[in-house]
Amino acid sequence: MDANAPREDSAGGWSQFGDKPPTTGTFTRPGPVLPPPPPPQRQRAGFVLTRKAVAGLALAAFAALTATALGGGAVGAYVAGAGQPVPTVTKTVASPVFRTASGQLTVAQVAEKVQPSVVMIQGQSAEGSGVVLSEDGLILTNNHVVSGQGRQLTVKFSDGKTAKATVVGTDPATDLAVIRAEGVSGLAKVTLGDSDQLKVGDDVLAIGSPLGLDGTVTSGIISALDRTVTAGGGRGDQQLPPGLGGQGQTQAEEPTTLGGMIQTDAAINPGNSGGALVNAAGELVGINSAVAADGVNLGFAIPVNTAKQVSEQLISKGKVTHAFLGVSVTDATGDVPGALIRQVSAGSPAEKAGLKQGDLITKIGATAVSGGDTVVGQVRGFKVGQQVPVTYQRDGKTDTVTVTMEEKK
Repeated sequence: MDANAPREDSAGGWSQFGDKPPTTGTFTRPGPVLPPPPPPQRQRAGFVLTRKAVAGLALAAFAALTATALGGGAVGAYVAGAGQPVPTVTKTVASPVFRTASGQLTVAQVAEKVQPSVVMIQGQSAEGSGVVLSEDGLILTNNHVVSGQGRQLTVKFSDGKTAKATVVGTDPATDLAVIRAEGVSGLAKVTLGDSDQLKVGDDVLAIGSPLGLDGTVTSGIISALDRTVTAGGGRGDQQLPPGLGGQGQTQAEEPTTLGGMIQTDAAINPGNSGGALVNAAGELVGINSAVAADGVNLGFAIPVNTAKQVSEQLISKGKVTHAFLGVSVTDATGDVPGALIRQVSAGSPAEKAGLKQGDLITKIGATAVSGGDTVVGQVRGFKVGQQVPVTYQRDGKTDTVTVTMEEKK
């Protein structure tokens, strides 16, 4: 096992988000008749991949409409019973303004600009979102949105039109995929931004199809950058919610560790996976992918610079070339946070740079290492041939070497 694979289990657990294991979040489609849902159960902790099931949408929509109707009725009854004329007040409220170097756009203007470039993806047993890359139908999404869906993919566009779609290529290591909608032209492709320019506190919008509600827009900020997130499979198989296939059922997904993730408090829910995270200029800065199962407004997106690199390879070659470091790591157990090297592969870039078994990696590239997952996630984001500084401790002394990443064979 090396840094391109999941790290070795250890008692250290999570270093950035506590010691609770991650879970997947793919909801499967149940039968046509749903039993009355039991009282809500507390969901176990972990990260949830935000692909969704189709079932339960009608009930959710009915509940929302009912709440609206009841609210309107109550207000109407109060005004009618007051016996007093109700003055008409005209008030102009300006939309909140995003301020960026590229100009000033309201939230509504950004949403209007981007919505035509975001689609709903419907599979055999799940749904997700996608972002239009080309006028002739290339669409970027998450691997876990299309995984296991076979050839039964349908894309729904913002104007309500639909088209069949086929998979161009997938990359489970980065949880990205490209599909092509068939028989389409003149699509509104998204404008790509630069995720390296993001700063904590920047305004963003998340656009996608949570719970099948296509074209949904939520707003928030960049909460943090360069997070390492592991979601899916392993010790944290997904718990299906009550009413969606039966309480207690689980569905395993292969675990995916991703580094450099963008954390946002813009609401992300099941169905948002593969959708757009855009900045105040309406530029794509991330692909929404996961949420913390035991938290509120803790969503994570793959940086667009990573997505661009991966999608270009998928489109041109149908597969992705990944960098290789050549170490097996686990969490450090001492007072100094880091990743302890358990093994160094012979002839690997790590060995050539002088790294040895027992070294404690404390920093890789520009990222401080808090555990083995950090190294795994960062390596998956590096390019073949890229020179990466690695800081480590050996015998109480700190040193830094430069590792030249090679292609994983």
